[in-house]
Amino acid sequence: MKKALIQLHVAVFLAGFTGILGVLISLDAMPLVWYRIVITVFSLSLLNRVFKKTILLPKKSVLKLFFIGTLIALHWVAFYASVKLSNVSIALVCFSSVGLFTALLEPVFITKKINWTDLLLGGLSLAGICLIFQFDQRYRLGIIVGLVSAFLAALFSVFNKRNMHIAEPSVMMLYELMGGLVLLTLLMPVYIFWYPHAVLIPSVSDWGWLIILSWLCTIVGMQLMLASLKKVSAFTQNLSLNLEPVYAITMAFIFFGEGKGVGSSFYYGASLIVLSVVLQMIGMIAKRKS
Repeated sequence: MKKALIQLHVAVFLAGFTGILGVLISLDAMPLVWYRIVITVFSLSLLNRVFKKTILLPKKSVLKLFFIGTLIALHWVAFYASVKLSNVSIALVCFSSVGLFTALLEPVFITKKINWTDLLLGGLSLAGICLIFQFDQRYRLGIIVGLVSAFLAALFSVFNKRNMHIAEPSVMMLYELMGGLVLLTLLMPVYIFWYPHAVLIPSVSDWGWLIILSWLCTIVGMQLMLASLKKVSAFTQNLSLNLEPVYAITMAFIFFGEGKGVGSSFYYGASLIVLSVVLQMIGMIAKRKS
């Protein structure tokens, strides 16, 4: 059990580290995500071949996974755009609104009653975001894009949950990322047209960070999460995932000194978001004991 908990928290830490890598990689959001997906798809294909996993799926299932993959690709683009337009802390604060969007979307796409507690806690997070949005005008565009990223992440999570029966996670991930790669490849000429001076070729250091992002944060992080789930409950996983923004914002403050670049409104708003996370954790623990 101890090993599984360590695996789980390392996976959550790696998920938070993706925002830090978004700053270290000099590419804009679109090419950054394109390269991330290319490296990950190639690596997953090689791993599946080495371990002789069956990856053939019915055409209908492939199309579903391709569609879900377009959502995760667009989420990543919006997330890294938010990082570039503001900073890691703002992007992760906006990401905290995923819970609110999920609570709103699940009753629509999944046969599930509205969870008013989740809505209230999500509303508290949104109030914190609005506080930052209202008083810290430097980051308004970054906040808007960050909220779009959170909405897409919630949409991806809901559709992914509906289709978990299609294949094992690594195979699902491969097809989803292939769908995201197709979409971004089709959109790349439009991107180049609008941003003709954008840097499209990674530097030597960019390649290093991209490999870490793809191998360590995406593939290894996913494998650690799956391995931990063999021992820990889904409850423990959800509780631990609440720490992702905390890990990432702490790293941003340490590595980039972002605490000096934000105003008091950020701390007031972030306090509301942390409060919502704490209340959610307390509620989950209470529900677990009852």
